[in-house]
Amino acid sequence: MCGIMGYAGQKPAAGIILEGLARQEYRGYDSAGIALRCEETIINAKIVGRVSELTRKVKNMPPECSVSTSGIGHTRWATHGGVTETNAHPHESSDGMIVLVHNGIIENSREIRTRLESEGVKFITETDTEAACQLLAVLYKERGDARSAMSALTAELRGAFALVIMFRDIPDEIWCARKGSPLVAAFDGSASYCASDPTALLEYTHDLFFLEEGEMASLSPSRCEFYGFDGTERRKKTIRLNWDSVMADKGHFDHFMRKEIGEQPDVLRLTIDAHTIVTNVAMDKSLTLPSGLMKQIRRVQFVACGTSYYATLVARDIMESLDGELDIRAEVASEYRYRNVIGGGDTLAIFVSQSGETADTLAAARIAKAKGTRCTAITNVRGSTIDREVEHTLLSMAGPEVGVAATKTFMGQISLLALLVMALLKDRGTLSAGDEARLIGGLRTLPALQQAMLEREDEIKLLAEKYSDSKGFFFIGRRECVPLTLEGALKLKEIAYLPSEAYAAGEMKHGPIAMLDEKLTVVALAPDTDLREKTLSNVEECRARNAPILLLASEGDEGARAHANDIIFIPRTEPELFPFIGVIPLQLFAYHTARTLGRDIDMPRNLAKSVTVE
Repeated sequence: MCGIMGYAGQKPAAGIILEGLARQEYRGYDSAGIALRCEETIINAKIVGRVSELTRKVKNMPPECSVSTSGIGHTRWATHGGVTETNAHPHESSDGMIVLVHNGIIENSREIRTRLESEGVKFITETDTEAACQLLAVLYKERGDARSAMSALTAELRGAFALVIMFRDIPDEIWCARKGSPLVAAFDGSASYCASDPTALLEYTHDLFFLEEGEMASLSPSRCEFYGFDGTERRKKTIRLNWDSVMADKGHFDHFMRKEIGEQPDVLRLTIDAHTIVTNVAMDKSLTLPSGLMKQIRRVQFVACGTSYYATLVARDIMESLDGELDIRAEVASEYRYRNVIGGGDTLAIFVSQSGETADTLAAARIAKAKGTRCTAITNVRGSTIDREVEHTLLSMAGPEVGVAATKTFMGQISLLALLVMALLKDRGTLSAGDEARLIGGLRTLPALQQAMLEREDEIKLLAEKYSDSKGFFFIGRRECVPLTLEGALKLKEIAYLPSEAYAAGEMKHGPIAMLDEKLTVVALAPDTDLREKTLSNVEECRARNAPILLLASEGDEGARAHANDIIFIPRTEPELFPFIGVIPLQLFAYHTARTLGRDIDMPRNLAKSVTVE
């Protein structure tokens, strides 16, 4: 969850490191720090607050630091120890030999600390990270060799960690190690870089080294060298990431989230163009599952967390509507990994992770693989851990997403999942030509309809301002609308910090209706499908309890006005595809509600973009 940036080259390091940290701010953090090699020593600067405040503090560092050509930086999201300047990274060993930053959790930090304190080592922070820093200093003093000391350190640490380290007596060299937490490195011919996230490095090169589990590296101005934790050298190839650094810039928009909401028609269009021919699904080049596999499959499991989980609910519903024989389930990864879920060769598990580094999803995939389950992944990042560990991967075409609250990556996931579902059922022989043509034809019309929905932003903004003083929200809908109720409620919780719950509309009478009054707004999704009347009947039950009703209905459904205080009309599409268009007004509503309330939209409190620890 923290952000790491390291540089060893020939240019002044401070600006490069600070810019790299700024590009990773969306990961979430509460404090920041930097360490620069200044002549014969290493000097730290740390703050509680934003990278912009750290930038101001760096200007007051000794003059020799302005020409430093190597350093490391960090944005901390507190786990062990309070949010204080002392607990902020980088950490320095008591003998001044080691300076270290860390992402993850050292599970045995307490026992390491107790042992070292009994040997006279002085600790000054409350963090688990300092245990790794002080232990490395002891190991380095004993062994006198960085590679050997790093091997000994990684052998002793338990938990998840991405470590980036400077040794005081090894100039212009940075050491890294990765277990559980993501780390990427790069070399541009005259400098080496490392970061938690690829977006921090795209300005310098698109050819990246993704560190594997149990791998460490030595980075300098002349080379990147890689080793296993046992110290044996490894040859490693770069992976080219075709993202433009401009894609990680918010342009003329006030927030990345708003920019990314507006990019969804392009994401959908790119996905359709890549995986269809006219009205036929065509994933033969991108989907490497053996032909005929689906005839052997009895169970399909979609596994993910957060918004990615809601995307799998959309896929599950589409698949169920097209095949009534398969056992199709969507599972929360954090629960899947601890349940005895059936697996094996007649089961296909599809793991969805925006970052490809989500800890629970990775753990679930490893469990499924161990059972012999056929595994496929959908991710947004080529070279991410899940891309490397799962045999078959489909890449989303969303590009880098900076806003913490997922928007365009949700669109990338549901579009890819819908096409994957059709490809799997076509292989199984249960997708009719009529359904294939109907759904792909419907998908092709959606980018224009999404754009039309975006052009009604002012209308949605006024509604957000009107309802922003609600004490809370209930989102209700049926069947294909249920995943959107969950996603709409999540967006309000994430960025507006408002109590928001989501229910299948028929469940309101089973308890939640007791909460309703004139200050709790109901957002009801009632497109013109065969369940429209049942949903509107549930809406009337809410109106009878004086709850204000904001209704999403199909264009032309003038009769729906009688059931709502306010209404947003949604362009018509195939019933299974309603989530592709219905999600946009919900995203805009959450965005403008948060703006009205003055929230920090791109970096909401307590949240991180990628949850890389359990």
